[in-house]
Amino acid sequence: MSSEPTKILLHEDEMPRQWYNIQADLPTTLPLPLGMDGKPIKPEDLSPVFPMNIIEQELSTERWITIPEEVREILSLWRPSPLYRAKRLEKALGTPAKIYYKNEGVSPAGSHKPNTAVAQAYYNREFGIKYLTTETGAGQWGSALAMSCKLIGIECKVYMVRISFDHKPFRKIMMKTWGADCIPSPSDTTEIGRKILSEQPDTPGSLGIAISEAIEEAVQRDDTRYSLGSVLNHVMLHQTIIGLEAKKQFEKINTYPDIVIGCAGGGSNFAGISFPFIHDKINGKNLRIVATEPEACPTLTRGPYIYDSGDVAKMTPLLAMHSLGHGFIPPAIHAGGLRYHGMAPLVSHVLQHGLIEANSLPQTECYNAALLFAHTEGFIPAPETSHAIAQTIREANLAREEGKEKVILMNWSGHGLMDLQGYDAFMSGKLEDYPLPDELLQQSLAAVKDHPKP
Repeated sequence: MSSEPTKILLHEDEMPRQWYNIQADLPTTLPLPLGMDGKPIKPEDLSPVFPMNIIEQELSTERWITIPEEVREILSLWRPSPLYRAKRLEKALGTPAKIYYKNEGVSPAGSHKPNTAVAQAYYNREFGIKYLTTETGAGQWGSALAMSCKLIGIECKVYMVRISFDHKPFRKIMMKTWGADCIPSPSDTTEIGRKILSEQPDTPGSLGIAISEAIEEAVQRDDTRYSLGSVLNHVMLHQTIIGLEAKKQFEKINTYPDIVIGCAGGGSNFAGISFPFIHDKINGKNLRIVATEPEACPTLTRGPYIYDSGDVAKMTPLLAMHSLGHGFIPPAIHAGGLRYHGMAPLVSHVLQHGLIEANSLPQTECYNAALLFAHTEGFIPAPETSHAIAQTIREANLAREEGKEKVILMNWSGHGLMDLQGYDAFMSGKLEDYPLPDELLQQSLAAVKDHPKP
């Protein structure tokens, strides 16, 4: 047995007590959100959607923000999460690279999403909110918020993208088990949902549509607010507990990564693993940081950097981000959590400054990578996570070809035990790659041609 550990663990008292806010260290200030009139919005403009304590975090530029003790207590049910050395994957690849993965699948909901769901449920309850509405793509976020609301003591309603609702019935059951309502989006319970169904009765739905429905319901009641699992600054903030723990774990074995990799849809798990390392890069550390996304929804790699709305009905402010256009309906790939038209403003911003790289990958390569991971490491990854694995394998193969002993850190953002229909479809030969046609992209971007530029 190797003398180098397979798992690098932290004690509960080593869990970070503060989140890291990258806004304190950005080379330039993040562009402000704008109203539809093109003018910067005020904090009170967001108050029908979010509680003021969340809005304060969204706008904060303080480097360190204290994690409330009740939030830390709930997070300690599964945190600190283990850092694994993927020795069997390394052997299968014949690579001199050392591959490490931060296992966020150990949470009760099976992904990184509860890191922010618990915090958001807590801050809403402290503000006096009784109900939260939200959207979910693959169901990871909806499951996490359903669990967190039950643990914190408030109610939850989830609009789930229709194609994922059909593909992943057990996610719906998970949410109901934790006491949440879960309905397919678009639905007939909101005005925007009814409008879209009348125009496109067979639509697979999108995160942009589901967000519109959730916000429409939230703004109609004083005791209700909306909760988002990705994209926004406070979500990125809460997820940095991942990278902060990883840095402590690498200190225990006296090493440091050369490459940090995460999949990216809205940006939350990627920000969580990467932002604490981007802090080091800003301060002179030499490393590469890579975001990976589906070639069917290539937001960072093909979407322009523009001001765009986060939802189809344009109920959100205009955010400076890489976007495929707020009306973009992604193809029905199985990595439902990566089917979002926009990217977190903070992730988009660090890409603009060259602090990270971005790459898009075909889904068959990602499923092959996921199978190799399952065959060597045992864990079955979520389809979203498979994009990070595929990029990691590319980097490990490159290290072999170059004969370089690189250290690679990957965020293993969640397990795929609720996503087995996708595996079945892939192994049955029913899945094909879908590079987004430029014609469809240009059609979608036509709706934002008059939006302001950051």
